[in-house]
Amino acid sequence: APDIPVIDQAYSKLSNSITVEWRAVPGATNYMLTAEDGDSFIETIVKNSPGTVTGLKPATLYRITVRSINSGGKSQPSSFRKVKTVLAAPTLSVHSPSCDSIAVSWKAVHTAAGFSVSLMRSDGLGRMQKQNTTNTSLIFTNLDPGTLYTIKAYAWNANGMPGDDFTYNQRTSPNAPVDVKVAFNSGALRAVVSWMPTEGALTYSVTVSSGLLKLRCNTSSASCVVPSLQCSSQYYVSVTAYNDAGPSEPTDAVSLKTVPCAPINISIEEDEPGHLLVSWSSVSLGHYYVVFVKSDDGLEVHCNTSYTQCHFQSNCGFTYFISVFAYNKAGQSPLGDVFNYTTAPCCPSDFRAVFMSSDTVRVTWAPVRGADLYETRAAGGSGVVLCRDTATACTLSALRCSTPYNITVYSFSEARGSNTSCAPQRVATAPCSPEIKNISKEGISVISVQWQPNNEEATYVVTARGEAGLWHCTSTRNSCTLMDLPCGSVFSVSAIARSPAGQSLPSYSIPLETAPCCPYDLTLAQVTQSVTNISWSVGKGAQTYVTALESPKGQAKCHTLQTYCLLGCITCGTNYTVSLRAISETGLTSSCTYQGYSSSACCPSGVKLYRLSNNGIRVFWRASDETINYKADLHGSKGNFSCTPNSGLSHCDITKIPCGDVYTVVVAPVTDKGPKLTFCPKKIYS
Repeated sequence: APDIPVIDQAYSKLSNSITVEWRAVPGATNYMLTAEDGDSFIETIVKNSPGTVTGLKPATLYRITVRSINSGGKSQPSSFRKVKTVLAAPTLSVHSPSCDSIAVSWKAVHTAAGFSVSLMRSDGLGRMQKQNTTNTSLIFTNLDPGTLYTIKAYAWNANGMPGDDFTYNQRTSPNAPVDVKVAFNSGALRAVVSWMPTEGALTYSVTVSSGLLKLRCNTSSASCVVPSLQCSSQYYVSVTAYNDAGPSEPTDAVSLKTVPCAPINISIEEDEPGHLLVSWSSVSLGHYYVVFVKSDDGLEVHCNTSYTQCHFQSNCGFTYFISVFAYNKAGQSPLGDVFNYTTAPCCPSDFRAVFMSSDTVRVTWAPVRGADLYETRAAGGSGVVLCRDTATACTLSALRCSTPYNITVYSFSEARGSNTSCAPQRVATAPCSPEIKNISKEGISVISVQWQPNNEEATYVVTARGEAGLWHCTSTRNSCTLMDLPCGSVFSVSAIARSPAGQSLPSYSIPLETAPCCPYDLTLAQVTQSVTNISWSVGKGAQTYVTALESPKGQAKCHTLQTYCLLGCITCGTNYTVSLRAISETGLTSSCTYQGYSSSACCPSGVKLYRLSNNGIRVFWRASDETINYKADLHGSKGNFSCTPNSGLSHCDITKIPCGDVYTVVVAPVTDKGPKLTFCPKKIYS
């Protein structure tokens, strides 16, 4: 193997490499350079000195050795040299915040003590600016707008050793254009914007804004055409220059006012006979207006005003052609609509209006020259009734009731409506039919009727018509009362109105049903100890009935279509109140009250029989009430027998009974009146 090399020097000029110089070894064909940092090592084969080890880490201390190589093998490593790689270059982020400045920023570099940043025009003109800093950003100012600059930066360590450098080219943004001029073409509604070119600008953008509306025109030249502008608008025009560094500041806005729009909402009317009033809506940016009026005989007049209306004299039967223009410093508005107005012929004469009925009037008049047809108008209340005909007579029908009408006849031409100065004739119609709003029950046979009082100075008559006869009531207000109407009856109620102008048609009829009549007769009969039968006579107008027996001990009720009812759950020996409700087919109800009812005394309990002898028995029982007297009855095929105990006793004896028979024994309360009770329990005795 060859001899061991001797390192003369080792140094780092780049952050990822170390260069080594050594004395040549005789017989060596190659050399192996090794760089170790304690964690890893990198080997490189070179031909001769000097040699460079690459792929290293920035700002890292390495041990450098060299071994010579030939066909016989490798020498031992040389004595090591310690060398530290230089710092890595900072990575720059550069932009131009304004036309005369460039901002530079970078991330911190490991073990860097400071940074040097230099800037110079890329074309070599001017002087170089250099700044040293320990921060990670800085700004170069007082630069030339729209100019390309070269920025170079590197970091140094605590020993002042510089690291790798980083080079970046950045252009400053352009200056705002100057001498902006706007030329407006009123006929085409467009503007030509021009300016002086600015240094370093690649393109220009023209912004024309009005409120939320923005129009833009982009160009690389020094002028731009902005089409499609709106009339009656004020625009603000600004120009911005652009290059690869960004936009310039926009120029100060130049105000542009366009011509006013053509006036709209033009109305033409004869405010009085012989005078035309032309009016229109105010136009934004309009300083004054000119109205041209030309009649069909060729005569033309005009009116110049700063207001929104003009007056012209007119004659009946003429046609006028009218146009309105608005003006400002920018010029005349575009041509708007041209209107024509034809005055109406004169009013008809010999006018007559005659009522044929309460809602119909016939109108006649003398003809007038120039009228194509005639319009008859009856105006009253909130409505107007019209009649148009070529004849000199017209019949107006379907007039509103209780309304004074002003009836006017206008002569009419197809080109323009009628003359509005004709005098009317006043006629009043008959009252309106009342509208019944409510019918309410005030008493058993008293009904209150209410209606809408839709007439002035009218008297109202209400009629109830039914099979039972006619009933009437009269009032000048909005209600009246029908008295003594029979129960269980159906009526048709209507109303009419009367006034000096005549009588109205009757109102729509409202059906009226009085409550059903209460039955005259009601009978109660006890069927069993807990069941009572109630029957009654028919109540006129009633369809169903609800009967009820009530006491402090409870209530029994039934609802039926019949005239009788069985009520259960009756308590014996109890006083009940009796009530009945008669209900009509439509649900009307009459509540009827009758005399009270007392249920029968309770049957005794615990009836027992004991033999006294061959021809006698003793009957025992438990009385439900000590004040009630009882009687025992014995029924058989050979005869009937009975016994009644002395007061206060609950037994009695029956003797001399034929033997050899089967008897039925019943103990029942003794009643002072009414039939004998037959529903008490029976006992069999043999």
